[in-house]
Amino acid sequence: MARVLVALLVAAVLALAANFRLYLKDGTYHVVREYQVNGDRVRFYSVERSEWEEIPLSLTDLKRTEAENEAHRESIRKEAAEIAAEDKFEREQREERERIPVETGVYWVDGKELKTIRQAELKMVSNKRRSVLKVLSPVPLIYGKTAVELDGEHSANTVSDPRPEFYMRLAKDERFGIVKTTPMKSSRVVQEWDIVPVSKDFFEKQEDVQIFRKQVDDGLYKIWPTGPLEPGEYAVIEYTEGKGNIQAWDFAYRPQK
Repeated sequence: MARVLVALLVAAVLALAANFRLYLKDGTYHVVREYQVNGDRVRFYSVERSEWEEIPLSLTDLKRTEAENEAHRESIRKEAAEIAAEDKFEREQREERERIPVETGVYWVDGKELKTIRQAELKMVSNKRRSVLKVLSPVPLIYGKTAVELDGEHSANTVSDPRPEFYMRLAKDERFGIVKTTPMKSSRVVQEWDIVPVSKDFFEKQEDVQIFRKQVDDGLYKIWPTGPLEPGEYAVIEYTEGKGNIQAWDFAYRPQK
């Protein structure tokens, strides 16, 4: 439907452009649809009177007529090209939105394919206890330092593009990004928490990757690193600052040999 409307608009604009001014040397003009030079006469179709008329060639200013007409035609061509480009952009944006599943989560662009990355299970690890972290739920306060970890030294999701692209559909308005995880024995640290005992102030620390963010739709973003990644382990994360709520979708970047 959008393309039909654009085509009709372009046709209407071009139809209006068919009428132009045939200038006379005294500065006046006739609004015409077309004209023909026949010897020392100029025959033209008058838009005002809807009929063909003739005047002496010596009375006309064809140089000014053609210069203005060409400028007007160029303006119309430019406007039509802008309308077509805008329609193309809107169509591509719509196709991009419709490509992404409606379910919240992270989707990796692997060439022409779109692959779902499973949400990882996170654990809170402190010198006092180790427990599974419930996603986006209030967590028990463990004063001091706590690490939020992924089990295993390596992710099962491997990318070979140094600047991988992801789509992220959020469940709610949260902070999000890409982080480089810290390797540990049999695990990877995604975030570190520091909770102050008396004030209960909550501080998160992670190794953020600089990224570009493109909002595709409400709650839907496309993200990718601003520069090439170093080989290693990473995660796309979503979290509520100062609340201890975090979700992660892990991946590893390993260059092709």
